[in-house]
Amino acid sequence: MRHTSRFLAATAITGALAAFQPGLPAFAATPPDTLIQAWAIDDIISLDPAEVFEFTASELIGNSYETLIGYDVKDVSNIFGVVAESWEVSEDGKTIHFKVREGRKFASGNPITASDVVFSLTRAVKLDKSPAFILTQFGFSPENVDAQIVQTGDYTFDFKMDQAYAPSLVLYCLTATVASVVDQKLAMSHEANGDFGYDWLKTGYAGSGPFTIREWRANEVVVMERNDNYSGDAPKIARAIMRHIPEPAAQRLLLEQGDVDIARNLGPEEMEALSSNADIKNQSGVKGSIYYLGLNQKNEFLSKPQVRQAMKYLVDYAAISDTIMKGRTMVHQSFLPKGFLGEIDDTPFALNVAKAKELLAEAGVPDGFSVTMDTRNTADITAMGTAIQQTFGQAGIKLSLIPGDGGQTLTKYRARTHDIYIGQWGPDYQDPHTNADTFASNPDNADGASSKTLAWRNAWDIPEMTQRTRAAMLERDTGKRAEMYETLQREQQQDSPFVIMFQQVENVAVRSNVQNFVLGPSFNDNSFKAVTK
Repeated sequence: MRHTSRFLAATAITGALAAFQPGLPAFAATPPDTLIQAWAIDDIISLDPAEVFEFTASELIGNSYETLIGYDVKDVSNIFGVVAESWEVSEDGKTIHFKVREGRKFASGNPITASDVVFSLTRAVKLDKSPAFILTQFGFSPENVDAQIVQTGDYTFDFKMDQAYAPSLVLYCLTATVASVVDQKLAMSHEANGDFGYDWLKTGYAGSGPFTIREWRANEVVVMERNDNYSGDAPKIARAIMRHIPEPAAQRLLLEQGDVDIARNLGPEEMEALSSNADIKNQSGVKGSIYYLGLNQKNEFLSKPQVRQAMKYLVDYAAISDTIMKGRTMVHQSFLPKGFLGEIDDTPFALNVAKAKELLAEAGVPDGFSVTMDTRNTADITAMGTAIQQTFGQAGIKLSLIPGDGGQTLTKYRARTHDIYIGQWGPDYQDPHTNADTFASNPDNADGASSKTLAWRNAWDIPEMTQRTRAAMLERDTGKRAEMYETLQREQQQDSPFVIMFQQVENVAVRSNVQNFVLGPSFNDNSFKAVTK
């Protein structure tokens, strides 16, 4: 029976993918038990929750792994346990005692115990990949974590921190993908050279979420299948397939033909063209993601404060939002997205070439200079880059665009070898510290630092602001805490090497027979487990 079942599943997948193979006839209708999305998925570099830090992979992890804590996507203040059944904060505020739900299983059939949770959290700290700072900010290190996150029973463990942090901050951090619970027995069966199964998990799967990840072929396809051991309500669809179709026009055509159920990267023209099609509906949701430029302070020109300020006057925010990104963004110029505690709506910058030229003259570069910008080669980022290139040129700044796929541009950015990076950043959890900690904190500016925030990636050395950002995370008075974040944002707006431009409004085009596709506030909240067709 197992062989027959796998054969039938493979047959269905082969049929569903036929529409994407050159020379093969269009399928014309997707299988009723399969959700197929056309999407630019070139930003996936790993499937290991301890490493995943990109938008597409975060959504995959959100649908295939479970975390200790969750929240209502319609009311993020409503926090609840997922793998955790309950928790209690110690009197001194430094320890949280967790109780893990009993009777739950991983997709492998192995039981979920406190040992798996402790393994998952300590593993993430020891591997020390990009998202590890979400956990290490509580005082954990590869050297001390075994003594700080400790199993106390088959289904209980203690989470011991170095200070008494706001409990809501800690709980929100445990909703992040880096806190996903990994099947210890399965991961360790693939361990090599003490890597905790890392090399295998880059393309493997060891979770307990509604779907398993059956296959990922880079820049081609991801295939997910229903997890029959999932403890929640079973998904209605048997599988979900994401195809790498980066061209918006191709996505639109496939959607109109019925070869895909959802198109994820359509531009304003494609969305407008589909607006009169009764077989297709538009679905949108405001995300916490923001678009920004990162200016590397290792560059002799970009390190000048007046140059940083000038560049903020050389972006035509309104024109880009109203044309290139129409319906997909709103102008937003602070690091906290709308809806977060302490966010501000100030938009102090607009295109002002004369002002920018004055600032460049003050910086000693009245005739401008040459600089490069790494751009992910998707239609929206490329178009934004071209528009910025044109307005920079009006002040004499010669901007050369260096296109690459998501993995290429991110790898270069993380190595601090860029000049300018045009990117998108999404919060890892629903507390303001998530963005403050990366845009306004850089504990160690050395190339080999363990904390690699966005400020670090752009070599912005800010010890005093880093201290104030840390103070804000410890403040338990909500009103005072909000004021601290407001002050940080206004200072960061004026002086930082970040040109913050927009907040994302995610729009997807969906076949009218597809119901219950959820667009949450973060990409790992996007969910298709309840989808019906």
